[in-house]
Amino acid sequence: MSAERLQKRLARAGVASRRAAEELIKAGRVQVNGVVATLGQTVTDADDIRLDGQLLDTGAVQKVTYALYKPRGYVTTASDEYGRKNVLDAMPNIPGLHPIGRLDRDSEGLLLLTTDGDLTLNLTHPRYGHEKAYRAWTHGEEPPTQDELDQLVAGVMLEDGLATAITATPASDGAFITLGEGRKRQVRRMLEAIGHPVGRLMRYRVGGYWLGDMDVGEYGELSERDLQGLLDPQTIPAHVWEGKWELMGRRWG
Repeated sequence: MSAERLQKRLARAGVASRRAAEELIKAGRVQVNGVVATLGQTVTDADDIRLDGQLLDTGAVQKVTYALYKPRGYVTTASDEYGRKNVLDAMPNIPGLHPIGRLDRDSEGLLLLTTDGDLTLNLTHPRYGHEKAYRAWTHGEEPPTQDELDQLVAGVMLEDGLATAITATPASDGAFITLGEGRKRQVRRMLEAIGHPVGRLMRYRVGGYWLGDMDVGEYGELSERDLQGLLDPQTIPAHVWEGKWELMGRRWG
């Protein structure tokens, strides 16, 4: 009977990402065989594992991944003390489904949700560097210039350290920004740092998966081909990639 780390077992069961599972354990919300769990302990299939007293089925759940056009006003936290609308309210009731990363309440666009804890780790851990691309509309009489946006590629200092963009180009009333990391409200803070506060922010791509022609509040399940392109954009043919960019430009340019 094989043993594995508790946080990995929780993630594999679709309870949360590994990182979020670690926080659940640290908070004392997980019990193994009637004893409060400790971070790093190992478990087997024979162990009784509970979250907040509820027995968990920690067998492998069906792995499904969805894309959602998150509306503005929805939060991506597992629970919200203020009773605000949660992205899971917009999705089918699937055990273990959770958002991959965050998209802040005031932002909209592509949000991925999955029951696959390993996929969540892959897409959220900085070492993998999956790109996230945004369209920002900024306040002010003039949008940022290319010279100003070049500062974002060179790097701007924020309160939590140096932040850099992979690409940054002008758009009508704003800019297109691509990041290789995902700090809290990072695009907003970076544009604020160069004097162009954001009025509206929309994410249109994660890795090799694009928002495409989805409408606000619409969701759809990713196919195996979609997942391959998501994790390895190099597998997407150039003409397909160009078509996705043209569609995005027509909708949001």
